Amino acid sequence: MALIVQKFGGTSVGDAGRIREVAEQVARTVARGNQVVLVVSAMGKETDELLRLAADVARSRDGREMDMLITSGEVKAVAVVAMALHDQGLRAESFTGGQAGFVTDANHQNAKIADLRVDRLRQALAEGKVPVVAGAQGLSDHGDVTFLGRGGSDTTAVALAHALGADVCELYTDVSGVFSADPRLVPVARKMATVSFDELLEMTATGCPKPAMRSVEFARSYNVPLHVRSAFTWEPGTWVKMEDDTMEQASVIAVTHDTSDGKITVSGLADRPGVAGTLFRTLADRGVNVDMIVQNVSNGGLTDISFTVPSENFDASLEATRAALGDLGAREVTGDADMAKVSIVGSGMKTDPGVAARMFEALATAGINIEMISTSPIRTSCVIRRGQLEAAVGTLHTAFGLDV
Repeated sequence: MALIVQKFGGTSVGDAGRIREVAEQVARTVARGNQVVLVVSAMGKETDELLRLAADVARSRDGREMDMLITSGEVKAVAVVAMALHDQGLRAESFTGGQAGFVTDANHQNAKIADLRVDRLRQALAEGKVPVVAGAQGLSDHGDVTFLGRGGSDTTAVALAHALGADVCELYTDVSGVFSADPRLVPVARKMATVSFDELLEMTATGCPKPAMRSVEFARSYNVPLHVRSAFTWEPGTWVKMEDDTMEQASVIAVTHDTSDGKITVSGLADRPGVAGTLFRTLADRGVNVDMIVQNVSNGGLTDISFTVPSENFDASLEATRAALGDLGAREVTGDADMAKVSIVGSGMKTDPGVAARMFEALATAGINIEMISTSPIRTSCVIRRGQLEAAVGTLHTAFGLDV
């Protein structure tokens, strides 16, 4: 008998018909002799609707109250999913995140898991029940409801799989697995049968939307096998596992992209100790997560620094950097929000010194200029003009032999 954690996202439980299909899938899994723990997100676009409601009723939106509001969507979903399971002849019991044992810090709207006490879930399983757990939520040490942030249901599922010693964590989504590129940009992109945790971490960090990067980090830390698959076709998806060092790896397995960054450049910056620290401390104190950083060689005691920030922080980051102009001893601050990032990812890049050159040559042949470059042992990323993104992704996908 296997213990399987199954997570269903919002579109998977978007309406009554979809919920009944999920219940039938769980019933089939149980009929094969397995135990199932279910993790469910809010139905459809309900979280977005709750956020719009909050914006309509108040300018000041306290974090604690926002978490109470947002997590209500998952509470509603687990109740109706449990009812659908009852109709399938299964004994099911719904749990909020707090009831399931999730203890978090008090960082509202993006809480981190501090402890997981799954005694109630173990008892439910021992009694032959299917626990249905609300995703992306828990309770702080002070007893307040907390929200784990966007994509938090994936993290909920992986954390439960680890705590319960599950054989696999199945993440059901509206796509059939992890692809070599976004099929909307590259119709010939292929679904991968397997991918390593390290590769998927780089992919999610550079634009691959599913699964949530935080859940992949958790799964990698505790070696939780993941199976990313479709909730609409039920076909086998993509398995995510530790890298097999005994096998030769392809140089590049995927091309990812991200349009959520803007570029800021500080020109004529005094080239002296502490200036970069002052610049990035200014941004860190405002909660800005800086991504790529490039500093030019000093010329006459002055240098330039360019960096990228998330689009939602772009205006505030530009304003904060300009306000610090005097402290930095800089001449000018400029910003460009019309940027995109394209990346190639693959474990085999570690032993293939020609990968970066092939990437740059392919982009040059397509007439695409590179404005910034960032690398890791298994990833190379380039910042380019947003209008050239689709051409860049397709060009690289073909250049590295990924077309089906």
